[in-house]
Amino acid sequence: MLKIKGYFFIFIIIASSVTISYGDTYRIGPGDILEISVWRDQNLSRDVVVPPDCIISFPLIGDVDATNMSVPELRKKLSERLLEYLPDVSVTVMFKQINSLNAYVIGKVRSPGVFPITMETSVMQILSMAGGLTPFAAERNIHILRQKKNNIEKIDFDYKMILKGKDLRQNILLKPGDVIVVP
Repeated sequence: MLKIKGYFFIFIIIASSVTISYGDTYRIGPGDILEISVWRDQNLSRDVVVPPDCIISFPLIGDVDATNMSVPELRKKLSERLLEYLPDVSVTVMFKQINSLNAYVIGKVRSPGVFPITMETSVMQILSMAGGLTPFAAERNIHILRQKKNNIEKIDFDYKMILKGKDLRQNILLKPGDVIVVP
């Protein structure tokens, strides 16, 4: 009996630390799946897929804008709004699946597609994930397309210079939604 409780206790610590580490730095994004639970009210507990506009619909309180929020910020907002209906409410928000941390590689690479990225993934790393360039790729003419509010920024990338160990500053860190175009 003590062993079971011990394992259960260890699991809770691990789950909490994962949530805290993501929650403090990572912002909720479209496509992420959140597990939202309200203590003592199973009817309000659910998995929520964050829509493209980041506005989550939740029972009793309606729409909640989760744009640029961390997990602790969303938990606080849900708790504050639910307090009007439920005294002593306790809300838990956890990532069930992170889907908004993706970048895309298209063009003359061995395996184009969607690739998961972390906060520290560089252009060279994602090109490696895509299997590298094909022999017919334009190594000096690669572009990163980045959405910035209502504009798309085009960032040039010279693969050949990186291979020579020159101009390494162009091996930038990727952001969610970046598209690497390899002509």
